[in-house]
Amino acid sequence: QVQLAESGGGLVQPGGSLRLSCVASGFAFSTYAMSWYRQAPGKERELVASITDSGRTDYPDSVKGRFTISRNNDKNTLYLQMDNLEPDDTAVYRCAPNFFCSPSLCYPDHYWGQGTQVTVSS
Repeated sequence: QVQLAESGGGLVQPGGSLRLSCVASGFAFSTYAMSWYRQAPGKERELVASITDSGRTDYPDSVKGRFTISRNNDKNTLYLQMDNLEPDDTAVYRCAPNFFCSPSLCYPDHYWGQGTQVTVSS
């Protein structure tokens, strides 16, 4: 069974930085594209970064230039370096292989990890 364990969140001031980690198991991590998503109360889940098996990355405009996704396949670990954080970045952050989501629908919540809370506030 796919297992995803996020960590590294916390409370930071605007302009601060955090580095999130996601340890994955239950599938061939190195062969799958991976993504980070976030969800704030009352808002839809938002894709914030993706990385292919070959290391190519993609970001939406909302985080481009501030977030960096990377992976260590030897450790089955995905990372998200977040710099120059803004209050609107406040959300629960979760990782998932890209097969969790189609363009319009993702797997039910119980398939996902617990996520890690990022709070950006002064």
